[in-house]
Amino acid sequence: MIGILSFVGFTALVAIISYVATRATDENSSEGYFLGGRSLTGVVIAGSLLLTNLSTEQIVGLNGSAYKEGILVMAWETLAAIAMVITAIFLLPRYLKGGIATIPTFLERRYNKTTKALTSGLFLTGYVVVLLPIVLYSGALAINSMFDVPTLLGVSKTAALWVSVFAIGIVGSIYAIFGGLKAVAVSDTINAIGLLIGGLMIPYFGLTYIGKGDLLNGISVLINENPEKFNAIGSNESSIPFATIFTGMMLVQLFYWGTNQAIIQRALGAKNLKEGQKGLLIASMVKIIGPLLVVVPGIIAYHIFQGSLSNQDEAYAQLVIKVLPASLVGFFAAVLFGAILSSFNSALNSSVTLFGVDIYKEFINKKATETQIVTAGKYFGVLLAILAMIVAPFIAYAPDGLFGYLQEVNGCYSIPILTIIIVGYLTKRVPSKAANIAIILGAILYIISQFILKPYVFGKDNYPHFLHIMAILFIINIIIMLLIGKSAPRKIAYEQRCTNEVDITPWKLAKPIGVLIILIVISTFIYFS
Repeated sequence: MIGILSFVGFTALVAIISYVATRATDENSSEGYFLGGRSLTGVVIAGSLLLTNLSTEQIVGLNGSAYKEGILVMAWETLAAIAMVITAIFLLPRYLKGGIATIPTFLERRYNKTTKALTSGLFLTGYVVVLLPIVLYSGALAINSMFDVPTLLGVSKTAALWVSVFAIGIVGSIYAIFGGLKAVAVSDTINAIGLLIGGLMIPYFGLTYIGKGDLLNGISVLINENPEKFNAIGSNESSIPFATIFTGMMLVQLFYWGTNQAIIQRALGAKNLKEGQKGLLIASMVKIIGPLLVVVPGIIAYHIFQGSLSNQDEAYAQLVIKVLPASLVGFFAAVLFGAILSSFNSALNSSVTLFGVDIYKEFINKKATETQIVTAGKYFGVLLAILAMIVAPFIAYAPDGLFGYLQEVNGCYSIPILTIIIVGYLTKRVPSKAANIAIILGAILYIISQFILKPYVFGKDNYPHFLHIMAILFIINIIIMLLIGKSAPRKIAYEQRCTNEVDITPWKLAKPIGVLIILIVISTFIYFS
């Protein structure tokens, strides 16, 4: 009962604070609703970035991978810090200078409306078909496990799954659809603090358990008795061969942190460039210690259970049950619930933004007022939320390994979009035709590669890692775009316009701190190699 009360209390506190903090924001204007009135500060941006990224599929999945393969999977966390530094110093100044609300808006200005429509369609497809249902499903499983919802409600596991999915979906929709970006960002910041505290409790209690009451002894025992788990250089048979760090891994990170609408929208809502850069760099510093939350617990679980778990994805939940005091379970569940909501409502809010700004205004009602754009976006958001809630429970019947293929499936749109954005900023004469061909061809080639050639022609064991394939297609796409730009260049060179929406004076410490962060990441890999 204490656990349930603490869960409800913490969740309600977050909602109340978010409501009070957003009352003064004009949610009837597209800027107020989609970008929080361009009023977000560095700390709020950092908290929202971290919580948007961190959710149950990552906490459970990455710790499960660490249980099996050790610290080498930290690459998904630590390399993100470098990508965030590049975004803060190279991409964000250009985004804010143009005063854009969405990435496709920039692509329309740089190329044409067709490019914008294709990109918006790819983003929405990825969110609706893959991200939203998976977040709901994995979140519902976590909540059901921690509170034993089937027994609590006296229903079957299937019925409990439906109940939890709709509970998470409805609460997340309220934040995302009716609160706008600022409500999402404020709630994310509070939950980020809770997740850092709650998440760090797990390795603390786990190491103390191993050390029989002594934290330092627990660290010593874990490292000395499991040296193979602390090697950051993966073999060719591992999920992350070391060579992929220099190929597709960094491209995936750059796409996610620099061009993914659900992520970069927080920085686009910054009150000025200085605060936006602060937010990204604060978040990148926290990302360096991210393995304490999503890698180390998996290794601790391996030591405690001696590799006896048949399903690696059970490692984190089993560790929580084993080492966390019963009195803290409610608080930790509330924090985890906040992480689930964050990923769901952030993706939903970004979908609403893409539809309202890039589709409704552009193709459905070109004379729409600010209020009409926001209203249309909200209706679309309600529809998406309902569809995601209906689809999510059926993921239980999907083939094994669905979550493992999530990153691979996302490659269908991540690399093509990253390509045209990078070329768009680095060149002035490459035409819209090149971008449109790159988007379509990039998606088609990746689908053929991973879902036809790999399984049916060469075989999974004889085919390059999907991260290498991403890098190869990235280079091919760039070459194609440059060749088209050479043979049929734009008649007028592209010049980015300055809208003066916000002050774009850079933070004077951005570059020194960025360099320091990159050196720390490199040192971490050297130390664990």
